[in-house]
Amino acid sequence: MQVIDMIADERRVLADLLITLTPEQLTTHSLCDAWTVHDMAAHLLMPLVTGLPTVMLAMLTSKGNFDHANRVLTGKISVRSIKEIAKGLRSNADNQFSPPGMGLEAPLTDLLVHGQDIRRPLGLQREIPDERAETSLRFLTAKTPRGFVTKDRLAGLAFSATDLPFAHGSGAAVTGPAEALLLALTGRPVALDDLAGDGVALLRERIAGT
Repeated sequence: MQVIDMIADERRVLADLLITLTPEQLTTHSLCDAWTVHDMAAHLLMPLVTGLPTVMLAMLTSKGNFDHANRVLTGKISVRSIKEIAKGLRSNADNQFSPPGMGLEAPLTDLLVHGQDIRRPLGLQREIPDERAETSLRFLTAKTPRGFVTKDRLAGLAFSATDLPFAHGSGAAVTGPAEALLLALTGRPVALDDLAGDGVALLRERIAGT
């Protein structure tokens, strides 16, 4: 399966989930504390429906602070109903947007990780297809891309998945399900309890320090 096909399917799967959520679930904090589940859904739609001039203006008014601009732009989308957001994800399922300097693996990883940012606080299980999880793990560890993983988070650690053929690095071991590795690599401490190995304590310390 091509990466764009994985992305399109992930957007449709998420849209299907979103319209089933109750108002209480939508106002639950996601794994990103500043955002509710509803906000996180809006964040995933935002780059697909926001024009470049609007992005540049937000960056200008945020004095180059990408995180602040991102929050502002997401806030503009978050006022939409969850049905509108789900519809937007479906109608833009095949959108090939990717951040400058990154390939389609970046939006795929964004969808996988933020999808779990939504599901985990709600106690919803999701088995990520192996090919998608492996694609994102290799993206995260091969490039240590800005905005996803910092180089010092990976140094001296040997990551391996217990449910698919993925291994990266050397040093203290960090092993576990691919989903937990994805979340831990991108700084979600909630996934650390699902991992094992003598490198988990160091990884926990590094995540806490970011």
